[in-house]
Amino acid sequence: MSAYTALCPTALQAFLADHAVGALLDSRPIHDGVENSNYRLRTERGEYVLTLFESLTAAELPPYLALMTGLAEQGLPCPRAVPDRNGRLLGELHGKPALLAARLPGAGVTDPAPHHCRVIGAALAVVHGVGRQLPAMPANRCDGAWRRSIAAQLRLPRDCAALLADELAFQDKQNPSALPQGLVHGDLFRDNVLFEGDRLTGLLDWYEAGSGAWLYDVAVTANDWCGEDPDRLRALLDGYATIRRFTDAEQDALPAMLRAAALRFWLSRLLARQTPRSGELVQTKDPEEFKRLLLHRRDRDAAPAI
Repeated sequence: MSAYTALCPTALQAFLADHAVGALLDSRPIHDGVENSNYRLRTERGEYVLTLFESLTAAELPPYLALMTGLAEQGLPCPRAVPDRNGRLLGELHGKPALLAARLPGAGVTDPAPHHCRVIGAALAVVHGVGRQLPAMPANRCDGAWRRSIAAQLRLPRDCAALLADELAFQDKQNPSALPQGLVHGDLFRDNVLFEGDRLTGLLDWYEAGSGAWLYDVAVTANDWCGEDPDRLRALLDGYATIRRFTDAEQDALPAMLRAAALRFWLSRLLARQTPRSGELVQTKDPEEFKRLLLHRRDRDAAPAI
């Protein structure tokens, strides 16, 4: 989360008054993430997170809000939006769609141990299972066409361009649509998860969610939570498998999917660095992290048995 839009105190007070959460006592920007403006608020009645959407429009947001509500109703620790006095979940602040949600307890885990990875693997499998009971989401946008579109916009040194071309050609030969499909979070990084001790307390930021291969979601999550650590990867996969067993096709596809997930975030971070956005407090993440991980996945084109 970042803060591209600065808050006007008067406008914020009016927004909060419409949500009947009491007077504002404190507000501070949230530093993690890259897509939206996020602030932690403390009022007379509790703690909240305010999100101003920098890219998604008000017309695009209802499926995501319905998804979070549905997941929370199924017992998953997802943010619950606070409605305004007219029962509307989505408002407007500074000309942008705005959402106020009760802040969930806990904090992010910067250096996860294997047991954290096991818990998050199991939680992801639960999400995939619960998703079958909810309305289908649009297809995940980060497919082959998206990769080609982003690649065409990049200006890269010769060695990076060669690596990218080779990996794109490899991924074009894969067929993720043949794998088990359903709801995917798409961005379940450490900064989108809260823990209190060993207990999972929050699954955040569902605005990259969609329909796609469950194994892709596992790979995205594993790349951030596990990096190059085989013990953490083993723990995450084992945790997932306690809820849903992987198919033989998924076992075979895991190495390629780990590469696809690393490629996806290498590309998006390269584009963000090449076309920076202005704002009060903007975080641009290092693309080299995922380039290194992609090279690691390519050099070790194998994965633990799942």
